[in-house]
Amino acid sequence: MMKLAIINYGSGNLHSVHKSFETVNQSLGNPYEILVSSRANEISQSDKIVLPGVGAFGECKDALMSYDGLLTSLEDVVINKKIPFMGICVGMQLLADHSSEFEINEGLKWIPGEVVKLDSYKNFPIPHMGWNEIEFIDHPLFAECSQKSDFYFVHSYYFKLRNKNNLLATTKYPNELTAAVIKDNIFGTQFHPEKSHSNGMKVIKNFLNWKP
Repeated sequence: MMKLAIINYGSGNLHSVHKSFETVNQSLGNPYEILVSSRANEISQSDKIVLPGVGAFGECKDALMSYDGLLTSLEDVVINKKIPFMGICVGMQLLADHSSEFEINEGLKWIPGEVVKLDSYKNFPIPHMGWNEIEFIDHPLFAECSQKSDFYFVHSYYFKLRNKNNLLATTKYPNELTAAVIKDNIFGTQFHPEKSHSNGMKVIKNFLNWKP
């Protein structure tokens, strides 16, 4: 049986994420054993990795670094072994070079770009919280999804990509923002698939089936 690890580093909507992945996994006939773990040895033996994230960028990065060997193991399986990876919300933002939230904090530097604050506009409060349509390029990770499908967002900062080749999906609030990123075996969503009902379940299913 394949193993999927949801990283537990004290930052993330773990219960909802775990429950959503288990539900989809069961619908596929349970091809994965799903672990919620912060242990480097379990991460290194996983076939797919999910990194949730809720809160401030710097606090999430510090938390990730506080677990012995976790970040080293994560980089080894994702960057060297090319294990499929999915980052959710701040878990996606951590892929960037750095973030300017509160102060400059370095990211994982897996996908070039920076995390910057949403511009303020009348009738568009910050944080951006709620349902928003996305548009995406044709990709297996959005199989069975319709253009302008609604997904659930909660964020005050967004991933400003340096390379448009890494842009998988966008949303508008009111300007165009990054909704999903892609680079080889690395996938990330600004929206919360675990809170996005049937559309989110499709994306989770596609990630479980994904063979980059």
